[in-house]
Amino acid sequence: MVERVFLHIGQPKTGTTYLQGILWENRERLRGEGVVLPGRGHREHLWAALDVQQRKHLERRDPRAPGSWERLCAEMDTESGTGLVTHEFLCGAGAGQVRRAVRRLAPAEVHVVVTARHTAGMLTAGWQEMVKNGSQKQIREVAEAQNRSEFGWRTWDLAGVLERWSRAVPPERVHVLPVPGRGEPPDRHWRNFAGVLGLTGDYPLPDRPANPSLGAVQVELLRRVNAHLGAFHTALDRGEWIRGFLAERNLGAQQGERFGLDDDLLADCRARSRRAVDLIVERGFHVVGDVEQLLVPDDLPPGRALASVTDGEMLAVATELVGTLMEDVRDLSDRLRRDGGTPGGATRSTLRRAVGTVLGRRGEDPAK
Repeated sequence: MVERVFLHIGQPKTGTTYLQGILWENRERLRGEGVVLPGRGHREHLWAALDVQQRKHLERRDPRAPGSWERLCAEMDTESGTGLVTHEFLCGAGAGQVRRAVRRLAPAEVHVVVTARHTAGMLTAGWQEMVKNGSQKQIREVAEAQNRSEFGWRTWDLAGVLERWSRAVPPERVHVLPVPGRGEPPDRHWRNFAGVLGLTGDYPLPDRPANPSLGAVQVELLRRVNAHLGAFHTALDRGEWIRGFLAERNLGAQQGERFGLDDDLLADCRARSRRAVDLIVERGFHVVGDVEQLLVPDDLPPGRALASVTDGEMLAVATELVGTLMEDVRDLSDRLRRDGGTPGGATRSTLRRAVGTVLGRRGEDPAK
């Protein structure tokens, strides 16, 4: 079996999509450096992260989802070198679940990689991701909730994540990678991550960031629109249409003001960040970068209060959005007529190409 396994456990909203995109696009390059990325794609690692947590009704996501963790482990059992499993939902595992996962990988030397950011950024980005995936909850409701979901303090609170995982992995094998600041080179995050894995090859990097942020008015509009999207209830619907098409492609293209936290929520985030940094220093975890970046800055850039967003502002954003959606519908209709005659007479591949155009991924199958 592999001699070492790196578990990249997140946290969410710490450049994980960026890093995972590079890894999956370069799977054969990784193998050339002795790193095995088991499974057939990102989705299997997501299922495995939930499988580790013994989530009920996992088959509702996909009939293949139950048993995903064991399948990835079994594949690594047949390989040599280094194994890598990467999904941000792993950081939600409980202490007992962590111990079982690490025991299953024995006798491999297990390392944990935690990409992290300060807690105020985690809360705002995490809540926004919830809204992008169909949530109607306000940020205060989420910040004050006690739940075991991957969208909440279970995964957003760095000190809690490190406490649970470090009970099963020695401190020298816990690697904390603060997300580099805006002034850092654009490839710094990848270089730090690759260095921990021991990668030395030249890997093509994306020229634009994944998961663009929404402005205050745009995200509040989307939160309210979600109440009318009950038919978009599957994971594919939420990912492709609410998050991908509506939020990131259309609302994300608008110019919007960043939003901020109320004073009491910001104070709570500062306290959580301080606990995390104190724990990292006390336990002697391996830090790649500046651990002080995990503290909420005193001079945090000002942000718009979400409560200050007016109906008039949302109307202006909504009318612009309707205009762009009309263009998309026209383009889809034109492509169907050009390639298939009519929607009813179009081939399945033609429909996929046309929908791919609307989703902003020309020629790509939206079901992938």
